[in-house]
Amino acid sequence: MNTIEQIADIARRIREDILEMTYKSGVNGGHLGGAFSSTEILATLYGRVLNLSPDLVTDSRRDRFILSKGHTAIAHYAALAEYGFITKEEMMTFEEPDTWFPTHEIMNIEKGIEISSGSLGYGLSIGVGIALSAKIRKSKFKTYVLLGDGECNEGTVWEAAMAAAKYKLDNIVAVIDVNGQSLDGYIMDTMPIYHMEKVWEGFGWNVLSVDDGNDISELLGAFYSLSMEKPNVVIAHTLKAKGIPSIEGKVGWHHARLTEEQYMAFKKEMENAQ
Repeated sequence: MNTIEQIADIARRIREDILEMTYKSGVNGGHLGGAFSSTEILATLYGRVLNLSPDLVTDSRRDRFILSKGHTAIAHYAALAEYGFITKEEMMTFEEPDTWFPTHEIMNIEKGIEISSGSLGYGLSIGVGIALSAKIRKSKFKTYVLLGDGECNEGTVWEAAMAAAKYKLDNIVAVIDVNGQSLDGYIMDTMPIYHMEKVWEGFGWNVLSVDDGNDISELLGAFYSLSMEKPNVVIAHTLKAKGIPSIEGKVGWHHARLTEEQYMAFKKEMENAQ
């Protein structure tokens, strides 16, 4: 089991890999902002929470991790590499022709990727189906689904939320990366969801709010406080592009194509921030 300090160090390396992959992909670029905001969430899940490891990827008793905010696959690839599911060499084929690691994930159970992603809003529905199946078969594993706050504009998210509450799926955990932005700008300007915590509570979920979703100890506090009676949602308030001070929280970095000058400047900022 990783310590908080070890998870923090892994999160740092994940960010370095995200930046490297984004720059290396050239004109294709990478979804830098949302990948950086979710880095601690992924590092914490894989480091301390999930009953999942490279030798359990095909074990029916493993916990399932579903990346619903599929455009941040670049962060998931980096996490999978850090925790030994894939190699760094495989990870660095990001966006190359015929790669297994494009912008959005391709289902590959043996490499720790449970679903193919693309259109937003479907991950929670898939997770609810997996969790309901586990209940029927009396399996003990949990299903964790990572969503974005902008993604919660999709109606399928709320259909899944209703179903999870109806069937009392205490074996599913939704994690919302609330970084306040989507591709088109600030959530409050595009399509706001007011009182996110109250909305999920109204849908019958146990709500665990994390004021700083980039703080590993706060995240662990939430993951260690899950209800055993109803579905759980961890609402993690994060900072888009967290880790590069000059662009943190600023619109325009949902997706990035980096020049060499930007890459070197951001790399130096990250080193100085550490």
